[in-house]
Parts: sequence; C-alpha cells; structure tokens
Amino acid sequence: MDASPLLSILLRAFAAQRLVDDTTGLQADFMPVIHGVRSFEGLRSRSTERTLGGLTVLVASLDDIVASKKAAGRDRDLAVLPVLEQTRRALAKATPKPRRST
Repeated sequence: MDASPLLSILLRAFAAQRLVDDTTGLQADFMPVIHGVRSFEGLRSRSTERTLGGLTVLVASLDDIVASKKAAGRDRDLAVLPVLEQTRRALAKATPKPRRST
C-alpha cells in the first residue's frame, strides 16, 4: 500500500503547532498543510537555512509566507499582509542588484 495517502490523512488530522519564546518573541509554526503552496518540496527549495540556538532550521521564503496568508484569507492572516508587504519592499531595496557586464 502506498503510504502517501495515509500520511496525508494523518498530517491533516493534526493541528498546527506553535512554539513561542516569550523572552525573545520568536515564534515558530509547524504546519501539516500550508495554504497557497503546491508542495513541501517546492517550499523547501525556496527556503533558507538559519541557525537558532545551535539548531539549524529551514525558514520559508517571505514570498511563500505572503502567498500562504493571501490564500488562507482569514482575518488574522490578512491583517499582517501590510507589514509583510512593507518588509518585502524594504528587503528588495536593500538587496544589491547584480551588475550587468557590457
């Protein structure tokens, strides 16, 4: 039997888990389903590695987080979109563009 359908059912049965460090305000969400993202493989390929407290974790790209918030469409997700969009614009300005050779 192919384990993929069973795994999919099990993942949907578990709610997202959130870990919060009250001292730093760092929040990490672990979700079995992410709205607006076609596959975890694609999400993983666009993620970046970060080290937090000696542990290396993959962090979703800001573009994927924005797409997920838009696709979910919940009030709490839509409420943070202006801040995320502002952050995305600020990062785009701060990122140097590669020079084109002539």
